Amino acid sequence: MKTNDFSSSSQNSFNIEEKIEQVRLYAQSAEKQSRFEHSERTAKMCETLALRYGLDGRRAFLAGIGHDICKECPDPLMITLAVGDGLPVGALESKKTALLHGRAAAQLLKTGFCIQDDEVIEAVQNHTFGKKGMSDFAKLLFIADKIEPGREHMTPERLKSFEKFSLNELTFLIVQENIDYLQSKGKKVADVTFELYEYLKQLIKEESRRG
Repeated sequence: MKTNDFSSSSQNSFNIEEKIEQVRLYAQSAEKQSRFEHSERTAKMCETLALRYGLDGRRAFLAGIGHDICKECPDPLMITLAVGDGLPVGALESKKTALLHGRAAAQLLKTGFCIQDDEVIEAVQNHTFGKKGMSDFAKLLFIADKIEPGREHMTPERLKSFEKFSLNELTFLIVQENIDYLQSKGKKVADVTFELYEYLKQLIKEESRRG
């Protein structure tokens, strides 16, 4: 596979479009059809959100199309890829290996596709749980993955209603809904997700004070 160095400091339309196509083709071959369709919708939603909030749409699309490329990897490969980021395997991840798929995908994008864009990698790495202090760019993918129009609870009217929120407000809303959903199913919520919830709540208070 031909690869080109790609970074946020040295990017151009040819390189980003080439990377998108490489990752898109890989995703199409590595994911079952329904998941690939989800990835495409997530990528488009990620780009839409990026343009709404003044961020880079095509880099957002790249993060979206690549976020689930390891979702169907065999467990041993997923673990091997994921721990390449040097972070420990958390308690929830050790019980359910599939929760490592974002970290694994981020490492595959770095090592397999030579994508060195830190914001794209961070977004893919953290789209499952989120994390306190994650970049605005990472928030795009966290949201897009959960509100893409293929989700059964997403209607055009509901998606339209999200346009009134700031990026932090929308992220907070989606984190809150995700926590409520997991708890309603009797599932444990990751500590980092609760930390993100509290972090965003504080950010929104500060935004409100500033007017």
